Amino acid sequence: MFDGVCNLCNGAVQFVIKRDTKDSFRYAALQSEVGQRLCSERGIDTSQVDSIILIEPGVAYYVKSDAALEIGKQLKGYKTLSSILQWIPRALRDIVYDFVARNRYKWYGKKEACMVPTPELKSKFLD
Repeated sequence: MFDGVCNLCNGAVQFVIKRDTKDSFRYAALQSEVGQRLCSERGIDTSQVDSIILIEPGVAYYVKSDAALEIGKQLKGYKTLSSILQWIPRALRDIVYDFVARNRYKWYGKKEACMVPTPELKSKFLD
């Protein structure tokens, strides 16, 4: 799940889609009905967790830098880098993550509404 109005987040989703050769990921905006439901089912308070969230059905969910690195492990050409970066303590990784997250609208801008996927990408987004 991602911030559907954030330009950086939308760019990250496009980045993942292009490199997800196994078609592993599905997407939902945190602001969407399905995003809110998935968070509620897992007890995730989106007012406290302003982050990308990766949900592995029946396994776990990941937030912030953990989510980004878990996603990277599944992308062609990024598994090694993600594995190396996981050696950095989460607290340090999340300091950088939170700094970027706090400034993402200022640096990258914000949309008025959530991204609407193209017809060929629609199947990758949860309704």
